[in-house]
Amino acid sequence: MIIDTTEVQAINSFSRSESLKEVYDLLWLLVPIFTPVSGITIGVLVIVWLEREISAGIQQRIGPEYAGPLGILQALADGTKLLLKEDLLPSRGDVRLFSMGPSIAVISILLSYLVIPFGYRLVLADLSIGVFLWIAISSIAPIGLLMSGYGSNNKYSFSGGLRAAAQSISYEIPLTPCVLSISLLSNSSSTVDIVEAQSKYGFWGWNLWRQPIGFIVFLISSLAECERLPFDLPEAEEELVAGYQTEYSGIKSGLFYVASYLNLLVSSLFVTVLYLGGWNFSIPYIFISEPFEINKTGGVFGMTVGILITLAKAYLFLFIPITTRWTLPRMRMDQLLNLGWKFLLPISLGNLLLTTSSQLVSL
Repeated sequence: MIIDTTEVQAINSFSRSESLKEVYDLLWLLVPIFTPVSGITIGVLVIVWLEREISAGIQQRIGPEYAGPLGILQALADGTKLLLKEDLLPSRGDVRLFSMGPSIAVISILLSYLVIPFGYRLVLADLSIGVFLWIAISSIAPIGLLMSGYGSNNKYSFSGGLRAAAQSISYEIPLTPCVLSISLLSNSSSTVDIVEAQSKYGFWGWNLWRQPIGFIVFLISSLAECERLPFDLPEAEEELVAGYQTEYSGIKSGLFYVASYLNLLVSSLFVTVLYLGGWNFSIPYIFISEPFEINKTGGVFGMTVGILITLAKAYLFLFIPITTRWTLPRMRMDQLLNLGWKFLLPISLGNLLLTTSSQLVSL
């Protein structure tokens, strides 16, 4: 059987095109995965730089200035240093729990970004139970911290892990009625529907004005969830050296800081979505939005505007947790638990009761 050379060339070219098509499909499949991860990573680096600059301004000192222009590469330099450091393991601890703890803490927080909308169609998963999925996923992170403390075989680390679990449970419970009140006002638990419900009256349609009590409770609870001052009890230096991360070094130690800043960014984005109108450019609503129809723009420009507005609101809100770090003293553990169970929980339940009553009266 004799095969013509043209047929051989055609077969080879077809096989090459098929292999190139498979490689192209594989790369295109990875784009939606790496794009959000890259954006989240850049967002965390920006938060670290902002916190250092704002903290330096509050304390009247010079912040990072040598690593890159205005010190913007300082966080990247610190991350590279942690990557190159030796990863030590406790000789008498549980190595599997010790290694899995930081990963669980980071992955559980990363999953929360699935339901955060940056535009009308710019959301990874527009679920009907979006806000409650975030609450459910965020409750997994303390399990990772508890595993880290227990696997370290260190009483200080274990105490820090127990504190983290107790603190998270204490402040997730009052946070949930606040989210439920927003869902009742919006008649939906989808994050996209909640933002759309606030866009009817522009700036005055924000849930911040309709739920001021819930906003304050949500703010305090989110600070406690992120373990920011005055609620950073799991890593109190005076009693626990460094809490659940005492025995960690290298990249595993860095993952805890990444998880902390990821959680801070998630909380700020959810405050923007639930209370500040999300991606809608509604602050100068009468003078700008209606003539230029910014809220109705579509395509790449509309998506870009939505992303920028959402991030601008979130980063403006970040000034509150950053400044409270250098303003308020740390609370004791009994004060923290009393605040969550005896004050915030009854207030959030009362706010939920008032919201339900107003919704029933308006029917």
